[in-house]
Amino acid sequence: MTATRPLPLNSPTPTPPTDEDATPAAPATAVGEPEGAARKGVVVALRPKPHPTGQRYPVGGLHIIAPPRRTPRARSWCVCGRDRTATGTPAVLALVAEHTQHRTTCRRLNPATEGRAAA
Repeated sequence: MTATRPLPLNSPTPTPPTDEDATPAAPATAVGEPEGAARKGVVVALRPKPHPTGQRYPVGGLHIIAPPRRTPRARSWCVCGRDRTATGTPAVLALVAEHTQHRTTCRRLNPATEGRAAA
């Protein structure tokens, strides 16, 4: 195996600095970019609302995974911040019952239950 030779550098010889080099040049604008515009805008301001008024959106869910001859798993979540998981048949069945009970007592899903509980 032979050693490779380094490639020759074809760079121009440097010229001594002059008075013209000391003044900064004005920054060039990119093609299509308006002058004075921000480089990075706020991305969130350009997106629509995540849940427009009058449309349906998910407020909770129960996701069960039960493949054949494997351990079942489940996840229950709600917009109030409740997020529970379970692994194994008895735990998944308990989570399903807990999820059903939570849907009837959650203050975010049923705002009327708050007034009844206070009275």
